[in-house]
Amino acid sequence: MSSRARYYYALTLFGYFGVMALLPVWIGWFKPPGLLIPPVAISLLALPLFFALRGILYARSYTVAWSLFLSLFYFTHGVIEAWSEDVGRWGAVAEIILSTCWLVGGIAWIRATSPKRKPAD
Repeated sequence: MSSRARYYYALTLFGYFGVMALLPVWIGWFKPPGLLIPPVAISLLALPLFFALRGILYARSYTVAWSLFLSLFYFTHGVIEAWSEDVGRWGAVAEIILSTCWLVGGIAWIRATSPKRKPAD
C-alpha cells in the first residue's frame, strides 16, 4: 500500500472511530435526548457502526465502500441536529466533520488502492 493510500485509510479510520466515540459522549453525557433514555438512543445510533467494524479494520474495500453510505446517514444526522438545536451544536458540527473525513478518506482510499484499468479504444 502506498503512503498516500495509508494516509487516506488513516483518515477513514479517524472519521469512523471518531463518530463511534462521539455518539456516547455527545448523546449520553452532554445532550441527552428528550424522548428516549440515553442508552436506547446511543444503541439505535451506534448499532449500524458495528456492522462494518471488522471489514474496515481488515481494510476490505467492499466493506469500506458500503460503509460510506453509513457516513452519509451520520452526516445528515449532524446537519439536522446542528440546524435544530442550539445547546448541542458543537457535537453536531463534530459529527459533520468526522463523517466527512470518513467519506472523503474512504473514497480516496478506494481510488488509490483500486487496480488501474486501461482506457477503452
